[in-house]
Amino acid sequence: MSLTLVDGWVAQARCCQSPHFNARPLHEVSLLVIHNISLPAGCFGQPYIDQLFQGCLDIEADTSFKDLQGLEVSAHFLIRRDGELVQYVSCDDRAWHAGVSEFEGRSNCNDFALGIELEGTDALAYSEEQYLRLIELTRSLMVHYPDITLARITGHSDIAPGRKTDPGNGFDWQRYKAAL
Repeated sequence: MSLTLVDGWVAQARCCQSPHFNARPLHEVSLLVIHNISLPAGCFGQPYIDQLFQGCLDIEADTSFKDLQGLEVSAHFLIRRDGELVQYVSCDDRAWHAGVSEFEGRSNCNDFALGIELEGTDALAYSEEQYLRLIELTRSLMVHYPDITLARITGHSDIAPGRKTDPGNGFDWQRYKAAL
């Protein structure tokens, strides 16, 4: 099944708009970055990812959240363990997911990348539902943004080496890319 993109929003995604975005400098989308996230670490199905990306995380909810106070981050998408697709930022806008980053000699990957978060950890295998949804989403994004090719799909760890490790060893790159 193909997902429908209208004005940078996927019609089939649950919309959970983030205030943490700005305009892309050139409106170019040519890179897809795969991430992982869980809040608290290793806990799934909680409301905290939405809260973090919306800027309203209750830092008192868990002791591990103290370092997140005032953090302004977002991604375009989140795929939960059950395959639910959530969108926070329009694909036409710049989400704040990559941080200090570089791809093929070009810095500031947020300027030209889409960010997809998978609910998970570096070491834990991702769910079947997540792979199915990720493949479906990626195929649709590649049609809508033809500059995203297999060679221009990467992990956060690849654009921020030494600083980031996601999506980690639990992610099956071969399976994912073979399905595209």
